[in-house]
Amino acid sequence: MRRRQFLQTGAAAMPGLGLLNASGQAAGKKPATSCILLMLTGGPSQLDTWDMKPEAPSEIRGPFRPIKTNVPGIEISEIFPLMARHADKYVLVRSVWHDGPSLHDSGSQIMQPGRLCQAAGSTSYDLRSEPESSRLRYGLNTFGQNCLMARRLVETGSRFVAVNMFGSVFDETTWDIHGYAPFSPISCYRDHVGPMFDAAYSSLLEDLSQRGLLESTLVVAMGEFGRTPKINPAGGRDHWTRCSTVLMAGGGVRGGQVYGSSDRIGAEPKDDPVDPAMLAATIYKVLGFPPAVPGAAPIMDLL
Repeated sequence: MRRRQFLQTGAAAMPGLGLLNASGQAAGKKPATSCILLMLTGGPSQLDTWDMKPEAPSEIRGPFRPIKTNVPGIEISEIFPLMARHADKYVLVRSVWHDGPSLHDSGSQIMQPGRLCQAAGSTSYDLRSEPESSRLRYGLNTFGQNCLMARRLVETGSRFVAVNMFGSVFDETTWDIHGYAPFSPISCYRDHVGPMFDAAYSSLLEDLSQRGLLESTLVVAMGEFGRTPKINPAGGRDHWTRCSTVLMAGGGVRGGQVYGSSDRIGAEPKDDPVDPAMLAATIYKVLGFPPAVPGAAPIMDLL
């Protein structure tokens, strides 16, 4: 599986994006006007990021410690110290699952909320006008700069912006922590991948909030699937479709909460399971559109 790098950031159109439908709005709220989708290529481990199990045996809980956030009772991995300061802005949906193949391309297609297509636009893609301090905050890497570009695209009226965090899982350090070449070791979450996401995501939420755009911009971060609860013989985790965590912020979503839960080892949803159709329905609801999948119910507790 190899994705073209030039498609990592782009304005995209969802079906019916130009046709706001009042019947799709959450009660008493205006629909969001934009959505930024961050695809976390490789499939982040729920147990080492946003759904830690510190009381589980060592082969389950992994090498990282949980830290407190600015919301009492919500803890995330120590690899995200900046995110910990912004927990009041996002929701952790800890009960996401699907039963599709545990393959990256299949998982990406299953998880993405509807068909995305490239949309034309007149926005300048030149970041040289951005202050150096801003570029540094997001991170001087492709993902960080693409998140900064996503913010600029939303500011100039783009309705949907998709960002792939990585172009491939092969011979590149990513969330795909099998623990053996050509994939990544679990230590990269602390040394590389975690800090990269932490800086870019936190800066994006902070900038959107300060510019008065977070309420009208839904930001969704998701992977193709989660990782196996038990660490494998190579010291990593393999693909696992039965449980993962998705982040949602802005767009009228009530931050500072956790929706759903997984079992004691992060293997299966325990409460309020969420499948891709429900995620898509929630995103469409926030944007004020008819359901992406007929009959799929949005997660109203988030709105």
